Amino acid sequence: MPKVNVVKQTGEVVGELELAPELFDVDVNEHTVYTVVKNILANKRQGTQSAKTRAEVRGGGRKPYRQKGTGRARAGSRTQPNWRGGGMVFAVKPRSYRYTTPKKIRRLALKSVLTAKVRADELIVLDSLKLDAFSTKQAAAVLNAIHADKKAYIVVHEADEQLIRSFRNIPMVETVEVNSINVYDLMRFNSLIMTKDAVKKAEEVFQ
Repeated sequence: MPKVNVVKQTGEVVGELELAPELFDVDVNEHTVYTVVKNILANKRQGTQSAKTRAEVRGGGRKPYRQKGTGRARAGSRTQPNWRGGGMVFAVKPRSYRYTTPKKIRRLALKSVLTAKVRADELIVLDSLKLDAFSTKQAAAVLNAIHADKKAYIVVHEADEQLIRSFRNIPMVETVEVNSINVYDLMRFNSLIMTKDAVKKAEEVFQ
């Protein structure tokens, strides 16, 4: 059963926490992680690209030049794809790139990433996380005290507007509720910072 130190937001170690092996100590499946990240990125695509076919470009009402006698190839319209200003043959049109990955695959990928974070010593568990006021200065001091990487992903038990607004001014730092974590964001950040309550809730929700 994996164990991690529990620290105060001032950086002092106050205890040790046993992590659920079903969530934090599984066989890492890299292909599953790739599959889920690919799905998340595809779902983020707007799909608003659009090009015109030869039926949609302007012009083409008159034959450019006579059929014979010019020495040039036959041409019936200026909208044909091989002409400058003509339409595209297989023009891309707006569409949705969204698709769904099975829940078991998503869950296995999440467990794989959390396990990798623990094994790489990139998981920091806080006893609690509270700020006295809306203060980016205090938020930055917490990150320095616990020796977090500049790219930090902070997971809390429940949404706290004061925490979110205090940390969001720090570049490459994001604060989310435990229910909102996903594989792509866990991969983007180097340090995973979770409160003790957030760890317990994650073990209840994602096992």
